[in-house]
Amino acid sequence: MRTTKKNTPLAFLRAALPWLMLLAFSLPALAQPLPAADADDGLGFRVISFHDIRSNVRESFETSPDETAMDEHTFAGVLAWLQYNDYHPVSLQQIVDARSGGKPLPPRPVLLTFDDGYRSAYTKVFPLLRRYNYPAVMALVTSWLEVPEGRQVHWGDKPAPRENFLLWSEAAEMARSGLVEFASHSDAMHTGIVANPQGNLLPAAATHRYDPQTGRYEDDEAYVRRIETDLRRSRELIEKRTGAKVRAMVWPYGAYNAATLAASARAGMPITFTLDDGPNSAAVPLSRIRRALAAYDNEAPSFDRMLRSPAGGEVRPVNRVMHVDLDYVYDPDPAQQERNLSMLIDRVATVRPRAVFLQAYADPDGDGVADALYFPNRHLPVRADLFARAAWQLRSRAGVKVYAWMPVTAFRLPASNPLATHTVMAQDGAVHADRYHRLTPFDPAVRTLVGDIYEDLGRHAFFEGLLFHDDAMLSDDEDASPAALATYAKWGLPPDLAAIRANPELTARWTAAKTRHLIEFTQELAARTGAWRPALETARNLYARPVLEPQAEQWFAQNYEASLAAYDYVALMAMPRMERETDADGWLARLARRAADTPRGLDGTVFELQARDWRTGKPVPDAELSRQWTLLQRSGVRHLGYYPDDFLNDQPSLETVRRAISVRTLLPRALRATSNAQVPAQTTPKERSQ
Repeated sequence: MRTTKKNTPLAFLRAALPWLMLLAFSLPALAQPLPAADADDGLGFRVISFHDIRSNVRESFETSPDETAMDEHTFAGVLAWLQYNDYHPVSLQQIVDARSGGKPLPPRPVLLTFDDGYRSAYTKVFPLLRRYNYPAVMALVTSWLEVPEGRQVHWGDKPAPRENFLLWSEAAEMARSGLVEFASHSDAMHTGIVANPQGNLLPAAATHRYDPQTGRYEDDEAYVRRIETDLRRSRELIEKRTGAKVRAMVWPYGAYNAATLAASARAGMPITFTLDDGPNSAAVPLSRIRRALAAYDNEAPSFDRMLRSPAGGEVRPVNRVMHVDLDYVYDPDPAQQERNLSMLIDRVATVRPRAVFLQAYADPDGDGVADALYFPNRHLPVRADLFARAAWQLRSRAGVKVYAWMPVTAFRLPASNPLATHTVMAQDGAVHADRYHRLTPFDPAVRTLVGDIYEDLGRHAFFEGLLFHDDAMLSDDEDASPAALATYAKWGLPPDLAAIRANPELTARWTAAKTRHLIEFTQELAARTGAWRPALETARNLYARPVLEPQAEQWFAQNYEASLAAYDYVALMAMPRMERETDADGWLARLARRAADTPRGLDGTVFELQARDWRTGKPVPDAELSRQWTLLQRSGVRHLGYYPDDFLNDQPSLETVRRAISVRTLLPRALRATSNAQVPAQTTPKERSQ
């Protein structure tokens, strides 16, 4: 499954900063009809996030590019549109009262928020708020407002004139009006900090700082202390300078996690605002308020879709996927490794899929078992601290969602670890060469260890999803380990595989229980990862046979319908060569019909084709892949992918992949822009000098 790396140099992709923050909010709407309006229950509401309001916004991009800025005439039109369409801007206090059992919110409630503390909040927004009598929340980066007049503000990753931002006296005037409530946008976290050995700058509020002098990351205690200290200072400054009480935090870049939510509550700001998309129904806590992000080219009518967008996972967007081995990027020569990474980014940016399934574990021998990992962790060797850099570069420079592709149980622990021998056992006790080496998912200590690994992944990298590897399976003679047998006894089954297999009724119960056990384990892993990376999408590799033959569940402990319900996507290995199918087209057509005949099957299944024949070691011809992609699309399949992408050797060819996988033609116009000065620096100083 591995290829020899070419030593072909390729300069780092010289692209303008992409549309990072827009990605999470516009892509879910691809190819979807306009959703129904929210239910009017007096508790749910919508929030819009605005930023700078400018005169002649497009001309202003020549000197100060910012995708989130909006023209003053467009903004005035939005407020008029809200009034004409019977939306009711509400205050944060009205929301708090409604959630506390007080007066219900009016129909179609919307909260207006303004981030960063731009001067335009006073000169352009405030007069319109008074004209319409609309309340708003304004989030201030206090260190920017503390800069003396005539100096430069460190705005994101570049300097900006102090006069671009509010004066404290102006903020105090707005606070006294009763229309504006101020929130913290941090004191000094609206920037990137060094997040890995390669020098990437990631959002400060949700990143463990890397110290290049010591080669160490800050620990959890230091990280939380840094966050809480910043939040307390910001809150105290706003209250001191404006006389207004502060109870809300707006996360810079929308980056937050469970630790930051707790820190904000301790700092006196239990209400926080994210950039997660969707409605704030009664089930959404005020500690994680969702917001839709307004962009420069959102004309007033486009807000109709924005204010109806579903929450992530409620409607699955069209998903086109490149599945990539990070082993292809790795090289013991750091310079060659950087060239490999640049080649990957260049290819992904050209293809423009929606997502990349990116390997986060090292598998140099190609047996599907994690011998080491590509991120710092507590239990396995680190081949290279590479995943965080690759994921961020793909996310920020190629504009794709990155799923961390990880094993569920296929980890080869060092011999010194006492759990190294706690493996899945067959009934005969033999080691079967055609099966993965797997730790037993029935051992609580193993589950904790694997959870530690996933938690460490979330702690050290930014990514949007998890792909669970196809090692999450158990055959009809597995698992016979002591921990598994003890679990079967708790399920009311005999702790004896021979007795279970001899009884069809017991076999059916055992099979269903194993399937459920593996699903619950992956959900535990997603939850531990999600503590550091909220709102993760999930996908799981399934074999084709249990999809086509439901009775095959007993040989895999995989169930198609149960997986569709448990994950955002089923990543179906639609690989006829791997399955030794002679009529590949007919077999794929059967898979497509099975998905079409299953509730949410087409909506939730990514068909992953095979781009390499592992028996021969040769790539699958482009013509064959093109024919199969065409067949699937004509059968109604929406989500497509392939594995592996050999970017070092252009296999499959760039043109073949781009025709089938690109979502470029589906993107809204706002997503085709290439500049967003609001995001942290996407490149290292060395890269920017090239």
